[in-house]
Amino acid sequence: MTEEIIIAGFGGQGVLSMGKILAYSGLMQGQDVSWMPSYGPEMRGGTSNVTVIISDHRISSPILFKYDTAIILNQPSMDKFESMVKPGGLLIYDPNGITRHPERKDITVCKVDATKTAGEMGNQKIFNMIVLGGFLKMKPIVKLENVMAGLKKSLPERHHKLLPLNEEAIKKGIEIIDIINQAN
Repeated sequence: MTEEIIIAGFGGQGVLSMGKILAYSGLMQGQDVSWMPSYGPEMRGGTSNVTVIISDHRISSPILFKYDTAIILNQPSMDKFESMVKPGGLLIYDPNGITRHPERKDITVCKVDATKTAGEMGNQKIFNMIVLGGFLKMKPIVKLENVMAGLKKSLPERHHKLLPLNEEAIKKGIEIIDIINQAN
């Protein structure tokens, strides 16, 4: 099994954190991983993306031009990465701020309304964990206990009190993901 993922959005949405947690989760399962972030000088508010590869085999290169999964969190990322999902692949997006929804019919397209749900749960910072939960529902490549261990490793100790809320957010994402189009 090899899963090649791009996560893309604005700085401050937890794009890089989501990728790091996925990478740690793969490590906890004894898989080979690659985590390659990319962001502009603006950081918060600028565009950022991260490529994550989780594999049962050695990873030859972290540089990809096509992805099994794209997790898209803003319109500029939709414009750039929708075409880079492999036929039969998966595109997950949060509809907040998206003006042109995915149009491809040869990929599975899912919507996870994480912005709205995070607001309802009272904490916008769990937005990325809701999205991650949606991804794990569609592609359960890492176990929830390993995600939680990865989250604990990536969060500073002073924020460990937020682990239960993050776990609740992941579970909520699993519940609310909506399949818009199933790949042909």
